[in-house]
Amino acid sequence: MPRSMIKQFLSRLPRKQSKSGDKRDSVAGVSPPSSTSSTSSRDGDLPSSRVTILPPGFDPGLDHLANQIPAVMSEPNGGSVVLAYEALPSFKDVPSSERQSLFIKKLNLCCVVFDFTDATKNLKEKDIKRQTLQDLVDYVASSSAKFSESVMQEIIKMVSINLFRTFASPPREYKVLQSLDLEEDEPVMDPAWPHLHLVYDLFLRFLQSPETDAKLAKRYIDHSFVLKLLDLFDSEDVREREYLKTILHRIYGKFMVHRPFIRKSINNIFYQFIFETEKHNGIAELLEVLGSIINGFALPLKEEHKLFLVRALIPLHKPKCMGMYHQQLSYCITQFIEKDCKLADTVIRGLLKFWPITNSSKEVMFLGELEEILDATQPAEFQRCMIPLFHQIARCLNSSHFQVAERALFLWNNDHIENLIKQNVKVLLPIIFPALERNAKSHWNQAVQSLTLNVSKFFSDNDPELFAKCLKKFEEDEVKGKEIQSKREVTWKRLEEIAATKAASNEPVLIPRIIRGPV
Repeated sequence: MPRSMIKQFLSRLPRKQSKSGDKRDSVAGVSPPSSTSSTSSRDGDLPSSRVTILPPGFDPGLDHLANQIPAVMSEPNGGSVVLAYEALPSFKDVPSSERQSLFIKKLNLCCVVFDFTDATKNLKEKDIKRQTLQDLVDYVASSSAKFSESVMQEIIKMVSINLFRTFASPPREYKVLQSLDLEEDEPVMDPAWPHLHLVYDLFLRFLQSPETDAKLAKRYIDHSFVLKLLDLFDSEDVREREYLKTILHRIYGKFMVHRPFIRKSINNIFYQFIFETEKHNGIAELLEVLGSIINGFALPLKEEHKLFLVRALIPLHKPKCMGMYHQQLSYCITQFIEKDCKLADTVIRGLLKFWPITNSSKEVMFLGELEEILDATQPAEFQRCMIPLFHQIARCLNSSHFQVAERALFLWNNDHIENLIKQNVKVLLPIIFPALERNAKSHWNQAVQSLTLNVSKFFSDNDPELFAKCLKKFEEDEVKGKEIQSKREVTWKRLEEIAATKAASNEPVLIPRIIRGPV
């Protein structure tokens, strides 16, 4: 069946009201319609232009505002129909003494949340709100007077009403379409972005403004507000996550009292992602914020920060989708080692704990991160973890996936890592020599063979005597291995012969105990 026909068919299926829409309607002061009224509306019994419009907290006694606020008429079924939504005058058209009052009125007007799922509804009202939001942004950016506590309260109320919402899971018909065309991976764009981005811009400028008193603002930008802001990082719209990243960083810098709480809350998001869901859209952006935070940690590092590294950052290597945030994660890990080089052993052993076995692309990322970590590792810390580390590198050298083997061999192109290996060559060469020899003799990829010969030359030039000993031991082990394999084949052949002679009589096959000497 053609894809267009499937879309047409699915578009006719009845859709449930999303949780996100319910929440935004209830926040804006009007109860969401019942399922009965929704069905009736689709059947044509109700006008289709119903929208939530009355600003919450509206005080009818505010000067000049009663005639500007839209009138709302209640329907028998509990819905609302907009009768008017008029623009307020521009700031330049009123005396300076009345501008703060007008600012609050415009904030109240912008507490209305429109439905953007239907692009044809309330076009005039949406444009009025967009222009009003733009006026508010310009006012905050150019303000030269301190924001009063009442103004701050109104700003936070308007921001909360417009931004804080629940992200509903995609509807069933969307999932069906996605399964039909897995290659289609277009970025998700929130249809309400024309309003949302102006609300974000207003809030960001408010935070950055020198006229914002942090002591007053923290009464309204409290723990509850921060938690709801962090919840928004799960938005599928990358533009929203970019704004949130900048805003969270500004809050962390401006409100020192919230810093421990922000770190703890991010920790909890990571724990839920790692150990429960493995689904979150904003891990990369949260890690980017943390990169700046870690960079500002004072020395010596607090125990709390070290626990965060061990319990949250290192386990973030576990999820399958690590590639979506690996660059930011690697930067955070490296920042910790640059702050305290003694953490290198802990980090490397953590990487080995979560080292992928069947995911080659993830293994390539691990090797890239390992190079950055080793580049910041001091000799004393390297010696603590080099034996298990080089056993893993040896396994990577023999990987049948040429990119894994190639990336492991590229470690020898790093001068600092090369020096670390030189200082411990007597311990490390016996560990990886068999892998190098097998690669040189039998790896299917020509580039891997060539790189292997270069690494072998490095060792033979650095310590020819040790290289010769390792070669001799490798050859002896190969001979012993062939003998063991030959004995094993003889044993199996003998079993097959005994089984064949006993098969006709259905007698059980008795296997004599074979005692082998030490190999």
